[in-house]
Formats: sequence, structure tokens, C-alpha cells
Amino acid sequence: MGVSDVSKRILLGRKLRSSQLGETLLPKRIALPVFASDALSSVAYAPDEIFIMLSLAGASAFVWSWKIGIVVACVMAAVVASYRQTVHAYPSGGGDYEVATVNLGSKAGTTVASALLVDYVLTVAVSISSGAQYAAGAIHPLNGHEAWFATLLVIVLAALNLRGIRESGTFFAIPTYAFMVAVLGMCAYGFFQFAFGDLPKAASAQYDLAPASGYGDTMTTAALVFLLARAFSSGCAALTGVEAISNGVPAFRRPKSKNAATTLLLLGLIAITMMLSIIVLAKQMGVQIVDPGDLSRLTLNGQPVTADQHPLIAQMADAIFHDFRAAFYFIITVTGIILVLAANTAFNGFPVLGSILAKDGYAPRALGSRGDRLAYSNGILFLAIMAIILIQIFDAEPTRLIQLYIVGVFVSFNLSQLGMIRHWTRHLKTEKDPSERARMYRSRVINAVGLTFTAVVLVIVLITKFFAGAWITILAMIVFYIVMRGIHRHYANVSEELAADDEDKMMPSRVHAIVLVSKLHKPTLRALAFAKATRPNVLEGVYVSVDPEATNRLLEEWDERNLDVPLKVLHSPYRELVRPIVEYAMEIRRANPRGVVAVYIPEYVVGRWWEQFLHNQTALRLKGRLLFAPGVMVTSVPYQLRSSEIVREREEREGTWVRPNEVRFGDVPERRRDRQIPRR
Repeated sequence: MGVSDVSKRILLGRKLRSSQLGETLLPKRIALPVFASDALSSVAYAPDEIFIMLSLAGASAFVWSWKIGIVVACVMAAVVASYRQTVHAYPSGGGDYEVATVNLGSKAGTTVASALLVDYVLTVAVSISSGAQYAAGAIHPLNGHEAWFATLLVIVLAALNLRGIRESGTFFAIPTYAFMVAVLGMCAYGFFQFAFGDLPKAASAQYDLAPASGYGDTMTTAALVFLLARAFSSGCAALTGVEAISNGVPAFRRPKSKNAATTLLLLGLIAITMMLSIIVLAKQMGVQIVDPGDLSRLTLNGQPVTADQHPLIAQMADAIFHDFRAAFYFIITVTGIILVLAANTAFNGFPVLGSILAKDGYAPRALGSRGDRLAYSNGILFLAIMAIILIQIFDAEPTRLIQLYIVGVFVSFNLSQLGMIRHWTRHLKTEKDPSERARMYRSRVINAVGLTFTAVVLVIVLITKFFAGAWITILAMIVFYIVMRGIHRHYANVSEELAADDEDKMMPSRVHAIVLVSKLHKPTLRALAFAKATRPNVLEGVYVSVDPEATNRLLEEWDERNLDVPLKVLHSPYRELVRPIVEYAMEIRRANPRGVVAVYIPEYVVGRWWEQFLHNQTALRLKGRLLFAPGVMVTSVPYQLRSSEIVREREEREGTWVRPNEVRFGDVPERRRDRQIPRR
């Protein structure tokens, strides 16, 4: 096993057979943290965004926080209920993409796919950047290097997911459950204190919060409505990640649909409970929070506040567990970790969606290939690269990245709900069973309510966030849409061009074989012998002359050996080797358009990597040129140098070499044949 193989096995673990795919499927206890970490982690910043928006009108506007929270919770409940219908109707893992494609057409499906792809990339970038900022606040040396630290975190997450979703899911389960316990436990203890009148005030409650310019008491009703709409659209960040379960249904254990629907219900209940609890407690504790770039509006005794501003959860934990610092540090730690691990939802959803797009011809087919650990490795790597580029461009600043968020996911929400309504309407036309029809009517109503809610949110998001950065997301979606349609068109054209017809049965009228000669040595003689065995109509050796003396020596040796193959000498006054051969092959082809030109190239097989740079360079360039020559077939005739035996001997020692006779005569036992090891 080479160095690269050893490092790959250390990074990814042992290879898995295709038959072991069922072993990588997830039970509900693991699927919940794997697919729900994104939606649950949004609890760590969605309430902050609501309060930050409302702070523009001053502390008095915080009275609207719990009302906006309830509206966001209603939208989330409607979306969760809608997606429970989706996972039952479309359990193949296509999610929104499949629903839109089947019911609304390929263009709608491509639109959904482009929106989801952009949203998955943003999920990784936003979550990892938030985690990097938390880490920089606790580890001083990371200040100013957040982007590179975030890049490192993306690489680590990608490596974990390359090992397979079951192993990565087990790794992510502990911190995700710890986050649930920490936040819900903090909120429960906070409500207990509130019930007995002992709920402490947050440290920031002593600050005075001045309204932003143009807001406050002079604000008109229209301005207040617009502000509430902005706060609502920011709070809807809590809905991101809900759709990931519908895209990941194939990763669940059987019964897949039922387990996915149950996990989705648990996700909705936990996320809504956590979000509303944080918002209500934050309001009761008098938390003051503003945009990080607008701290001058916070004052204490008339003087601007110079202390660092902490997120809502950090401020609440600091006050509630003022006398129990271990709990405070535990909550801060697991919150920072969950923000990083939230990106794992995208690392599970993006590759599955990419594989479906590749199968349908809208993405490169490489995205549909499973790696050594049965994960869609190419999709994981592509997502990691795109997220790293975004993190570097925006310098890992969540405040800048968050403005790009939400748009894509709500575009897919809307088209998915509309597709589900058409799905149920189509099936109702043929269904006769009364109980089944009643179930379909109920499902259609649920999806209609979901469409109404998500459509309103999408309009609000577009109005309030377009110039703040949402236009970048829309532009990226358009680019993805154009690229995917172009890929699909290319695959369709290639498929049509490669379709077999009766003309393909016709034999070539003539085969003109040429063997490339550099010297008269063993590789050349082997290539000549192989070319003869194919019985071409014409066979000749071809030599490019750049040195008269070397040419004369070759001609003399050719005549001395009395080879029954003519030798054609192509003179090259400019010492070119590739061009004369290509032009000669094309002349033969033009002289006989229905014939075939077979070019045989002797090549050395070497065993050491550095020997590759010393041999076969001309052959590689020549094959690259002849690939574009119609009617020209290129055949490499290998000749194994002694150094190539190093590879064979190493494989024999490691048990990866199978002797031909063992396989041919069935001497390899079943166990050893699977592992491809020789008989000892």
C-alpha cells in the first residue's frame, strides 16, 4: 500500500462494499442531530436578528418580539406539516426538486435545485463563520484570522463526512443533544425563576437604547409596519434547514418515510419551543442588543458603552447561571459547537441532491458517484470548495453573509408547496376510496396553508432584503440555473449523437496500421508483432527524422533485421515530432474516408512515480492530438520495464495481486476473491 493509500485510509477509514449501504442508514436518534442541526442552531441567531431589527425603534419596540416570534413559529409549524406530506409522497430523496419537477415541469425543478444549491453553500458559510466568530471571542490569537480558521473548520467537516454519514452522524449527535439539553434546561430554569419572581435581569438591561435616526416616536405607521416586516423576515432564518430532511429520506432506516416524518415533527417541536422560550425570556430579562456596527446607540449614564456585546443566549446564561459558572461555560461552548456543526446538514443534503441532479442530467455525472465510504464524495468536496470561496470573499463575517440567506430556501418552499397541491389534485381525479380521498383533501389543505405562509414570507424577504444583499443570492441562482440547463442540453445532444443506428454496423473498408518507431528495440518489435496480429490491410512503421545520422543508422538496422514491414520516414526540418505524424495520419484518412487509421504507440511501464517524468511525454502529447482526429484509432502497446515489477511485488506482499490462473480456474476461495489476495 502506497503513501497516498495509507493517508486515504487514515482519513476515510476502510472501504465499504456497495452491499454494505444498508449499514450506513441512520436510526431516528442519529438522524435528528444529523439533519436537524442547521434548523436547531438557527435558534442561536434568529432571535438575535429579531431583537436587532426591533432595536432600530428603541427598547420600547421589543414588546413586539414575542408576537413576531409567534408568527415565525406559525410559519415553521405550517412548513413542517407541509414537508411531512412531502416525505410520504416522495420518499426517494429528491425533496423540493423532485416535487417541483414532477408536478410543475423541468424548469420549475431546475429553479428549485438552483435555490437549494445556493442555500446549502450559504448554510455552510454562515454557520461556520458564526462558529469562527464565537471561537475568536474566546481564543484571542484567532482575532483577525477568522476566515482561515473557518476554512480549516470546513475542511475538517468535509473530512468527517467523507467517512460516511453514519460515522459523522454519531460524532455530531453528542454536541447536538448537548445543545438541546443546555438551551431547554436554561429556559426551563429561567421560567422557574420567573414563576417565583426571582428571574434576574441581564447585564445589558442597565443600558439605555437610543432609537436609530428616523425611528422612534416620530416613526410613522408605515415605517413601523416595514420595521416589523424586516424583523419578521430576519426571524425567519429559523426556518432554514427544515427542508433538509425531505432531501435526506434515503439515508433513514426503513420505514424511511415514517421515520423521516417523525424526525421532522420532533425537529419542529424542539425548534419552536427553544425559539419562543429564548425570545420571551430575553424580553423579561431586559436584554439590550443592537447591530454590532451600531454600538454607539447603547449608553450607560450618558456615556457610550465600551464593553463587548454578547449574543442573547450568552447574556441570558450569564444572568441565569450567575452563581453557577460551569453551566454558563457549558452553554456557551455547546452553542459555539452547534453553530459549526449546523453546516453538517448541508453536507448531508447537498451531495444527495447533487447525485439526483447528476442522474437526471442537470449536473456532472461525477456528483452521482459514491466514494470508498459510500458517501457522495464529489458532492461533499464541491460544497466544501464553494463554501471556502464564499468565506474568503466575505472574510467570515456572518453579518454580511446573513443578508444573502433565506431567499433561496423560501423560493424552494413556495414551488414545493405549489407542486404538492398539484400532486394531490391530480391523484384526487383517479382515487375512488373515500378514506383515501379524505386524507388527500386534508393533505392538500395543509400544503395550501403552507404555500400561503411561505409566499407571504418570500415577498417580505424580497422587499426588505433585496438591496441588503439578497440580489447576490438571486444572481447566483440565475447562474446555477443557466449552468444546469446548459449541462442538461449538452447531455441530451451527446446522447442523441451517440445513439446507435444501422450505419454503425458497417465494417471499415480498409484498415491502415502504422507503428510509431523511435528506435529498433524491444518495445518497437512488440508493437509490430501486435499490429501484425490484428491483420490490417496495410502495415508500416513510421519514423520522424530530425537527425540524418540517427535516421541512417535506423534504416541500416531495419534492413539488417530483414523485417517484412516497410518503414516510412517523415522528415521534420523544424524538429517537430507530433505534427508530422498527425498530418500523415490525416492524409491517409482523407485518401480513404471509409477506412480507419490505426496508430500503435509503444509505451514504457515504469514503477517509480518520478520515472513518469522521464518517459512517454511525446506519446502523451501525440495521443492528445490524435483524439480529435476522426477515423484515427490509437492503441498503446505497453512494455514493462524492470522497475515496474516493484509495483507487482508490493501488491503481492500486501495481498492485492491475484494470479491470472487462480481466477480463471476458480482456485481463489470466495473470501479471498472478494479481497483480491493471492493463495499462500
